[in-house]
Formats: sequence, structure tokens, C-alpha cells
Amino acid sequence: MNSRRTIIWTLARLGLDPAQILYRLWLRKTLAGSERVLEVGCGKSSNMKWIGVSHSTGIDGFEPYLEVARKEKLHAEVVWGDVRDLEQYFRPGQFDTVIALDVIEHLTKADGLRMMRSMEAIAGKKVVFFTPNGFLPQHSFENNNLQEHLSGWEAKEMEAFGYVVTGMLGPKAMRGEQHVLKKRPKLFWGALSLLCHALWTRWSPSHAAAILCVKTK
Repeated sequence: MNSRRTIIWTLARLGLDPAQILYRLWLRKTLAGSERVLEVGCGKSSNMKWIGVSHSTGIDGFEPYLEVARKEKLHAEVVWGDVRDLEQYFRPGQFDTVIALDVIEHLTKADGLRMMRSMEAIAGKKVVFFTPNGFLPQHSFENNNLQEHLSGWEAKEMEAFGYVVTGMLGPKAMRGEQHVLKKRPKLFWGALSLLCHALWTRWSPSHAAAILCVKTK
């Protein structure tokens, strides 16, 4: 724990958001023991190498992002396809864990549930979602219409689907589009967000800016 705190505060002093860093540490812990991971809606960046996943596959519906992912070798394999129907491309139980990080909110409610069922069908051990808590408006950018937010997912809703939900990124009121802190200086408000996470919103995800949802099979 002391080494974890050292990492967080060292990076915070460099001007980074400590609550975002903590989220990645939580994700690393969640994926521990998963050798085969599918990242749904992988886009053009990934935490998989930093987290230490030995073999990851990415799938996305926006080809320009996949070109970047291939060039940067972010995954062992990348697939262009429809994230709502993963069983077209992968076998049941093919992956230890299937994750969707900031993805489900880009789909309508019906399509989000369709993707959830598809992820659960091909996951051998775990299914993981990270998403804003409730609806967070976001418009399309980078000529990618898939970036627009079409739905919101709340903590109690995900718990009803059988997921264990943890609050992330501190209080909801502190963050806006793309989970960016609303106020400056970033270091101060990021540290306050982290403190609120530790003392409050981690345990009360309905008040958190984002939620990490895990279902173990």
C-alpha cells in the first residue's frame, strides 16, 4: 500500500490526476490472473501493457482507431467489428476477462444490454465495465460519430444485473466530459477528488463520477 501511495503522489506532483491513476491501479488489481483479455471498444489507446496483461485482443468499430492500435502494437491482435455482437468473432469462454472501458455509454440502452449479454457469453472468468455514473453528455469528435454518448448507466442498475460496483474518480460534481476535472488547479482538485474517493464515493458509487462494475462467473 505504501508503494501504491508513493506512485500516486509522485505522479500527482507531476501535474497528473491522482484519482485517474488510482482507477488504473484498481483495474490492474481487477485483471490480476487474467492472461487472455478482450478489450471491447479498444480505440486507439490502451492500458493493457501498463497493467501487465500478457495477451490482449482489441475490437473496435472505427477503423482509423484500429490502424493506430496496430501501428502502436497495443494488442496482440485487433479486430474490426460490431461490439454489440461479439459472438460473431469469438468463441464462448475464449477470454478469461472481457472488458469495456468507457464504451457502453456510447450505445443506446437496448444495444448496451445486447453488448453486455454478448460479453458475458464469451468471458470465462470476469466481465468488467467502466462507465460514467448516469448520463454524461458527450458529443462526437475526431470525425468519429461513435464518440457520442447515447445512454447512462447507474450503480444500482448495474448491481441489479449482478455486478459488484465500486465508485471511481471521486464525486460526480467534480468532473465533466471525458471525466476531466472541472476546476483548476488540477493537482489540488485531483487530490481532493482522490480523498473523497477514499473516504466516501468508493463506498457510495451512486455519488461517484464513474463506476467500475465487475461480474465474476
